[in-house]
Amino acid sequence: MNGGYFFYDSKHAVFPEELANLYRFTRWGKSRSIEDIARMLEGTSMCFSVRHENHLVAFCRMLTDFVYRASLWDIMVHPDHQGKKVGTSLLDYALGHPSIKNIPLIITYTSELGPFLAPHGFTPREGAMMLMRRPIEYS
Repeated sequence: MNGGYFFYDSKHAVFPEELANLYRFTRWGKSRSIEDIARMLEGTSMCFSVRHENHLVAFCRMLTDFVYRASLWDIMVHPDHQGKKVGTSLLDYALGHPSIKNIPLIITYTSELGPFLAPHGFTPREGAMMLMRRPIEYS
């Protein structure tokens, strides 16, 4: 995929203000502050992003030990770029990245993206239990 899309694998390629703009299109991230997004970026192992005409149009991130486990978070594509394979290309880029591709277990938590994630090898696990110390606030 190209079509003027450029892919990045660094948290330094993303600015909190523009990421806040992407979060506003989600059901679960609208209330995230720019300050908290900046702190989140600092503590994230790897960020993957897509730009088009120098605008951030897609993003996801991973928390990982780079050996055994990783978790995939915040998969977002700007509505103007959905349906153009941008999200699929971003996920292919992230999961095929040399730092990620050999990790045997990558998990994600979603109630919305199952059909999108299935072609990338993600399957629901019967009997899996999610424990939460504090409920996630959806706004």
